[in-house]
Amino acid sequence: MSPDGRQVAWVGDRNGSPQVWVQDAEDSGTGRVVEFPHPAVAVHWSADGQWLACALATDGGVRQQVWVVRPDGTHRRHVAGSADRHAALGPWTRAGHRLVVTLAPVAAGEPTQAVVVDPATGETGPLAEGALISVLDLSADERFLLLRDGTRGAQFCVVVDRVADRDHPLLAYPATGSTDVGLLRRSPAGQEQPHIAYLVTDAGLPRRVLLAQPIGPDGRRGAAGVFAEREDAELEQLDSDEDGRLLLLVWNVAGASEVELLDTATRRRVPVGGLPGPVVTGSALSRDGSRLVLCVEGPERPRELWRVDVAAVLSAPGDGPAGAGGAPPAQRAVRPAPVTVSTLPPSGDLVHPTLHRFSSHDGLELSGWLYRPPGAHGPGPAMLSLHGGPEAQERPVFSAQHQAMVTAGITVFAPNVRGSSGFGRAFVHADDRLGRWDAIADVRSCVEYLTGHGLADPDRIAVTGRSYGGYLTLAALVAFPRTFAAGVDICGMSDLLHFYRESEPWIAAAAVSKYGDPVADRDLLRSLSPLPRAHRITAPLLVVHGELDTNVPVGEAHRIVAALRALDRPVSYLELAGEGHEYRRASSQLLLLQTMAAFLTRHLRVGPPARCGDGPALG
Repeated sequence: MSPDGRQVAWVGDRNGSPQVWVQDAEDSGTGRVVEFPHPAVAVHWSADGQWLACALATDGGVRQQVWVVRPDGTHRRHVAGSADRHAALGPWTRAGHRLVVTLAPVAAGEPTQAVVVDPATGETGPLAEGALISVLDLSADERFLLLRDGTRGAQFCVVVDRVADRDHPLLAYPATGSTDVGLLRRSPAGQEQPHIAYLVTDAGLPRRVLLAQPIGPDGRRGAAGVFAEREDAELEQLDSDEDGRLLLLVWNVAGASEVELLDTATRRRVPVGGLPGPVVTGSALSRDGSRLVLCVEGPERPRELWRVDVAAVLSAPGDGPAGAGGAPPAQRAVRPAPVTVSTLPPSGDLVHPTLHRFSSHDGLELSGWLYRPPGAHGPGPAMLSLHGGPEAQERPVFSAQHQAMVTAGITVFAPNVRGSSGFGRAFVHADDRLGRWDAIADVRSCVEYLTGHGLADPDRIAVTGRSYGGYLTLAALVAFPRTFAAGVDICGMSDLLHFYRESEPWIAAAAVSKYGDPVADRDLLRSLSPLPRAHRITAPLLVVHGELDTNVPVGEAHRIVAALRALDRPVSYLELAGEGHEYRRASSQLLLLQTMAAFLTRHLRVGPPARCGDGPALG
C-alpha cells in the first residue's frame, strides 16, 4: 500500500514473467506495468510515497538486485546487487526516502553488510555489519536499528544504538526458536520507554506469538511480554501504521488464515471477516492506517488482491478484547472488496482438498491435504507431493501442479511431515540433524495411510517434491526402494556435503542448525545423502532443475542423473533454461507441468493427461 492508502503496488506474472504493477486502490482494472530487465520478486513504497523499491531476480536466478523507480515508471535506477552478489531488499527509513539494502557475502567467512541508499543519487552509506544479519526496521529518528541474526530456527534479535555504537540483545537470548518479523514503533502513551519492539517469534515459546519488548532511551531492553497469542494458531504476518497505534495480524489456523486488527492502546482485537479464500499469503497496512490490502487464494482460485476499509472494520460492534490465548471476539464480518483479480483464470473443474490427520511410525501426529479426481472410488494411482523448506507448510492454496495431476486422474496427497511450520516450535525442530531419519520415515507413514484407507493402489504410488522435498523424494527412494512406482525430484539436494560446498555462502551458513555442520557432522551428512546410495534407487525417476540455481546448485541434479545412468537405471532429466531455484516464467511452469504429467501418467499407468499435453523429449 502507498502511505496514504490510495495506490497499490504488486508483483504479478500476467505478462508471462513477474513484473511490478501499480494501480489506484479503488480501481478493479489491470493497472500499469513497470517493466524491469529481470523478473520481479518484491516491491516496497517509500515513506513519502515518492519511490518504489523493487527486488529483482538476476536473470531469473537466486541472486537478487535492488532497483528504485518513481511510481509513474520514471527515474528507474539500479542501486545494488549483481550477477555475482546477492542484495536483499530491506525497509525504507521512516522519514524521507532512504532505503536499506543488505549485501550478502561473496565468500564463506565474509560478513554481511547493511547499507542505506539514496534513491535519487544511488549513493550508499554503511549501516551495520554482522554474520547473517538482516535489518527488520528502524526507529523514526533512525537512531535505533532492529537487527535479526543467527541460523535457521535459532535466530535472535538485537537493537543497535547508532549514536552510542552499542547493541542490546532482545528476548531471552539465546533461546531455541526463530524471530521472523519485527517492527520498531513509538510506545503507547503513558509508558516510560520511548520505543517498543513488536516481534513475531517462537523463541523459547511453544508457538509463534506477538511479543512486545519496551526499548529504553539508551536502547536497553525492558521486560518482554506476550502482546497477542492464540492456543489454536501461530502468528505469521504483522504490519503496523506509522504511529504504532494499529497492528495487522494474520494467524495460521491449521493451514487457513484469520486476520485481525489490534488497537495497541486498548488491546482490542477486531477480526476481518468475509475473506474470499482460505489463505492470506500477503498483507499490507497503509502507513496512515486507513486501508489494508490482503493477498488471498484458495485451491480453486489463484491469488487475488482485496482491499479493506479499516474504519468499517473498527466500527463493527464487538465484545471487547480477546482473552489471552483465546479466540477473537465475535464481530460483524466486513467483506473485503476486490482490487484486481488474475486475468488468467484456470479452466475446467478444480478440486477442493480435504484435510487428513494420522499418526507416523513413532506416534507423532501428521496431517496432509488430499486431492481426489472427481468420481474416484477406491484405490488408484496416487502421488505424494513433499513441500520444500523443510520449514514450509502445505496449505489449501491454489496449486496448478496438484490440479493438473488430479485432472490427469492421479490422486494427490500433500502431507506436512515433521519439520513443517505452522504446528508449533517442537514440530518444526523435530527433524533437525539426527531427526532427519524420522522425517524420511514419515514418508513411508504417508504411504501406509493412503493404502490402509483404500485411497491408493500400493503398486501405483509416486513420490515427488521440490527443493527439500526433492531431497526427501530421493531419500525415500533410497530408503524404501520397493514402495514407489516412480519419483520426481525437482531441484532437490542429492549430496548434502556437495550442497554445503557449492551453495551460496549465506545459505550454507544458515543451514547448519537444520541439517548439521559439514565438518563436525560430516559422517551424518554423508549417511543422509542419497547420492552415495544411488544404487538402491530402482523406480523410474524424473529430475528437474533450474540452470541458474545457486541455492541448490544444478550439480546436485547432474550428479544423481550421472550416477543412475552409469547404473543403467531409468532416469530422465529436464533442465529449465534461465531459471533459478524458483521457476518464475509461465512458460517454464507450463513445461514442468506437461513433463511431469506425461511422466507420471506413463509410469503410474493412467493414460494420457487430459489437459496438460505431452511433455518434451528429455535429456
